[in-house]
Amino acid sequence: MTQRERIYDYMKEFGSISTMEAFRDLGVTRLAARIGEMESSGIQIERQFETAKNRYGDKVSFARYSLAVPQ
Repeated sequence: MTQRERIYDYMKEFGSISTMEAFRDLGVTRLAARIGEMESSGIQIERQFETAKNRYGDKVSFARYSLAVPQ
């Protein structure tokens, strides 16, 4: 199974994926690159930007990716 297939399956099962989840759960270190490849192959993906605090209490922003709902 390729990284793209794992990411796709993860988004179907859990609804979305972030960079940390991709690394922790799938061992994928370049999520944005795999998302770009998926989009190039015709898969529609939505991005939502979130803000949280890191372990030092600093605000950090990151993207959460999900499969686009067909309209």
